[in-house]
Amino acid sequence: MSFADLGLSDKVLQAVTAAGYTEPTPIQAQAIPHVLARRDVLGIAQTGTGKTAAFTLPMLTMLETGRARARMPRTLILEPTRELAAQVEENFERYGTNHKLNVALIIGGVSFADQDAKLTRGTDVLIATPGRLLDHFERGKLLLTGVELLVIDEADRMLDMGFIPDIERIVKMVPFTRQTLFFSATMPPEIERLADMFLHNPQRVEVARPASTATTIEQRLVATGAEGHEKRKVLRHLIRSAGELQNGIIFCNRKRDVAQLQRSLTSHGFNAAALHGDMDQRARMAALDGFRTGETPLLVASDVAARGLDIPAVSHVFNFDVPHHPEDYVHRIGRTGRAGRAGHAFTLASRADERSLAAIESLIGQPIEWLEGDLSSLPADAEGDEPRRRRGGRRIKEDAKGGDKPVQKSAERPSESRSRGNRRPAPERGRTDDVRREAEPVAPVRDTSRSGPDRSRGERRPPRRDEDDETPVGLGSHVPAFLLKPTGIRKSK
Repeated sequence: MSFADLGLSDKVLQAVTAAGYTEPTPIQAQAIPHVLARRDVLGIAQTGTGKTAAFTLPMLTMLETGRARARMPRTLILEPTRELAAQVEENFERYGTNHKLNVALIIGGVSFADQDAKLTRGTDVLIATPGRLLDHFERGKLLLTGVELLVIDEADRMLDMGFIPDIERIVKMVPFTRQTLFFSATMPPEIERLADMFLHNPQRVEVARPASTATTIEQRLVATGAEGHEKRKVLRHLIRSAGELQNGIIFCNRKRDVAQLQRSLTSHGFNAAALHGDMDQRARMAALDGFRTGETPLLVASDVAARGLDIPAVSHVFNFDVPHHPEDYVHRIGRTGRAGRAGHAFTLASRADERSLAAIESLIGQPIEWLEGDLSSLPADAEGDEPRRRRGGRRIKEDAKGGDKPVQKSAERPSESRSRGNRRPAPERGRTDDVRREAEPVAPVRDTSRSGPDRSRGERRPPRRDEDDETPVGLGSHVPAFLLKPTGIRKSK
């Protein structure tokens, strides 16, 4: 089957041929005819299968008739991240060279004034992230009553990032008679519920089992300790020993680990850039452009780079941290092995990651082979997270016999002892005699009948004092003279 058999216009076919594509991918071949027929589509396909072109190409064909009005876009595409939104805009620029369409990109980190100017001129295609779109709507700069086609892309990522309430609000703003395209790589129960809510009698297009990985990716697990310096050392060894490495993406779970790992790799002579959500838009785009052009062969990133980024020639993916959600593993390694190319994915795992690894293997439906020995080959002292863990709010550590026992708190920290000085220790709970004695303005009596604190009742050793140090409680035996004076308040008759 060729693109000419899908019902696309001549202008779109010329642009596709100029881009070098001759045959559509399975998701494109099945979805494009239904989109052109004005039907709602629920598209499910693993990452890297061409979902973006599956809705971009038919939209260009449909937009050849009609014109845009000021502040009333004709079509709306919602993306979870700025990078994905910018990538969709690039697709419209590539395939829409023969069209005179106004495409507006509404994302954070960019001036509101420039975006308002585009909306005022009229927009055929509005590509936006949910947060910035609602900002423009609340400012009164945008109307969604003219939207004819709504695209919700990477719906599972929207769910992970907490955008679903915003999506539900936006869907209520667009006309009920709209056409809706819903694309996702995985289909958890929450996404199925949203699809039933947003779509009307949709055509389900599923070209691969949900959450499956490409067969062109070689997946390996690498056993390592939980300590950061040890994991970084193992990662550097993997990068150096990878003979076919052209470029690679290194994923971390936390943003601060991204920056720390990037600095570590740079200090060891690697050319690496960082990409995470706390960076400003200009720095994020510069890091991506450097990686795309090959100027920076290594990109250390958070999951912001795990969804939908179209960089076909990524040869390796390294999971410095095992992802918390098994679906994220599918998206991460999906950055390599795209468009039929061979890819390599390595995941660094410690004993603390056993449960996450089991969830990943259950999701993808296949075991992942170990590179050199599994977790049982790690020494017992290599795990930084096993000696201490929480159970019922208490810290637990393993004793020599392998059992668990609570960690006893120290009697008193040195800093606390210095700050307390020579204050009298607080009375024990439940001892009413001591409380009553504390309230009486008499000199304290030292109990010399015991040589030390009563360990059976859990008493702490009081701070050391000098022999002549008798600190009074309250005012002691002395009452100031001003307290003995009459108050001078007359009694009411």
